[in-house]
Amino acid sequence: MKTLLCVLGALSLCLPMLPGCASAPPLSVRPLIVNGCPRLTPCQLPASQAKQNRDLLRQIETTELAWAVCAAQVDMTIACQKADDAQTQAATRAPDPAGADARE
Repeated sequence: MKTLLCVLGALSLCLPMLPGCASAPPLSVRPLIVNGCPRLTPCQLPASQAKQNRDLLRQIETTELAWAVCAAQVDMTIACQKADDAQTQAATRAPDPAGADARE
């Protein structure tokens, strides 16, 4: 029991000195930056209620425009994903050792 009291006594002497360690400024938190590609939305084709040939021609033009908008969205997302993949591969690729070219 005498040893336990000595340990507690020494510990109680050290505890008042610990608050002095807290005077350091807190660590700054780095902001999380997420680079992501745009989300795809479902392609919407307008409904057709053509009664005459000119209505049908107008509907074909509207449908072609909707398909072009949808294709542009898909192409943009694919290009973004390829760029992200290339950037990720470049970041994770380990550098070659210094003597790797000399051996070949």
